[in-house]
Amino acid sequence: MIDLHYWPTPNGHKITLFLEEAGLDYRIVPVDIRKGDQFQPDFLAIAPNNRMPAIVDHAPADGGEPVSLFESGAILLYLAEKTGKFLPTDLRGRKTVLEWLFWQVGGLGPMAGQNHHFGQYAPEKIPYAVERYVKETNRLYGVLNRRLAGRAFIAGDGYSIADMACYPWVVPYERQGQNLDDFPDLKRWFTAIAERPATVRAYEKGKPLADTPTVTEESKRILFGQTAASLQPKN
Repeated sequence: MIDLHYWPTPNGHKITLFLEEAGLDYRIVPVDIRKGDQFQPDFLAIAPNNRMPAIVDHAPADGGEPVSLFESGAILLYLAEKTGKFLPTDLRGRKTVLEWLFWQVGGLGPMAGQNHHFGQYAPEKIPYAVERYVKETNRLYGVLNRRLAGRAFIAGDGYSIADMACYPWVVPYERQGQNLDDFPDLKRWFTAIAERPATVRAYEKGKPLADTPTVTEESKRILFGQTAASLQPKN
């Protein structure tokens, strides 16, 4: 059994995509980021960066004590190695999947996240910041579109953790100021993943938790106002 500490955000969806595809037994432990659950001591014990998702694997491959992991890219890699699924075992295939996994973790996710922040949540619209991140998101969509030309999935014919990492960050493309018609190969890939039964199940898992907006005026203070000092334990 795997405990998934989760909220229905793009990084959270990455992990439910894998778990549903692999058919692993798991239990969702909600981390309500609107209320600051990510700063609770029990969660920080497994996710010291106070960000979800995180997992606790109660049946690790070595048969030892439960294993906890934080960071969505690390979790995807761990689960792929645990199950032997969605990560090629040959040198070149594995290399390619890991390149694109890290491309998402270091590029698509952070840039799209800043796009969301300055376009949707910032208290004042800063035209330079909005334009900067909309354009950078557009550039990254172009990179992915070129990569998908002539390929069913990012690493080739096989669906992989690279696809699972990237897809949730493309789902809010309209909020990111993007038009998928401008990226025909990306759009084909996006539609194919959206139609996978496991994708449908994964997103259904998040619906009960998404009954109200994640970002409200109160949650902005929690989500965007933290510093190192504010996270110190109170005496």
